[in-house]
Amino acid sequence: MAFDGRVISNVGVLAAVIEGGSFARAADALGLSRSGVSRAVSRLEARVGVRLLDRTTRAVALTDEGRRLYSEVFPLLTGIEDAVTVTSGSSVAVRGRLRVNVDAFFSRLLLAPHIREFLELYPDLSLELVAKDQLGDLVGEGFDIAIRFGTPPESSLVARKLLDTRMITVASADYLRAHGHPQAPSELGRHACIQVRDSLSGHPIGDWRYQRGGEVAEVKTTGRLLVAEFGTMLGACIDGVGIARVKAIGVQHLIAQGLLVELFPDWQGERFPLYALYASRHLPAAKVRAFIDFVQERLEDVNNARKAERDVAKRDTIKLTV
Repeated sequence: MAFDGRVISNVGVLAAVIEGGSFARAADALGLSRSGVSRAVSRLEARVGVRLLDRTTRAVALTDEGRRLYSEVFPLLTGIEDAVTVTSGSSVAVRGRLRVNVDAFFSRLLLAPHIREFLELYPDLSLELVAKDQLGDLVGEGFDIAIRFGTPPESSLVARKLLDTRMITVASADYLRAHGHPQAPSELGRHACIQVRDSLSGHPIGDWRYQRGGEVAEVKTTGRLLVAEFGTMLGACIDGVGIARVKAIGVQHLIAQGLLVELFPDWQGERFPLYALYASRHLPAAKVRAFIDFVQERLEDVNNARKAERDVAKRDTIKLTV
């Protein structure tokens, strides 16, 4: 079949509508009239023979057929843009808008301290971070990349593992002075434990699991505080409200500062991998590669700093025992 550049053009208009969330925003971004945008989408729908967008007076949304088409063409559009940029010999290949679906824990504790550095490295790039409980439809919702904890679901997305971290149990020194220091997971039933709501079921995650060698302990915890957002949980724990279970990589600096105390260091909690997910392995956009590489480097810095702190603590312990 002969190549029809009008199809590519109309697909580009559809992408602008999805990314902007409306025909008006797409028109502004493309320098077209709103009616011109509407006609381009209608021509594309006529070409493929199905409706691609559900239109209301307030919003537009992809139909199932539109989501299927967009999931296939989105990686190609970004690949074309990147290929043109690279071929042109431009010294600034990382440009445009990067929309990232992020885990709230990762965003607040691991990414936020480095956002300024990333933006200074790539002045022609704008960054949109959206913290979500779940991955959702990465391509259908217009995201370039997702950074999520947990094993990714089976899909066509490319998954790149960034790190692996364990769950640890922490409390503030004030809480421990007031309520005592539990010596084993089995004692948690007598303490106030900050509950976290499961984003899928909506129920509190009250069963905490630990392992030490071949020994496994599953403890049912309770508490008067139930949260759905990590920042609130961490702030409440530091303030002495109760005991919390958190990912180790994000709170080591708080432990080093004495704001939190790790409980049961000889018991291992569950482990969680952190993955970068994006739509296509073939010619991923330069902005996607740049973001993943930047995050990987900063996470390595965090891991190296943690290792150095552990080595110092180990040396200090040896000195005290000599």
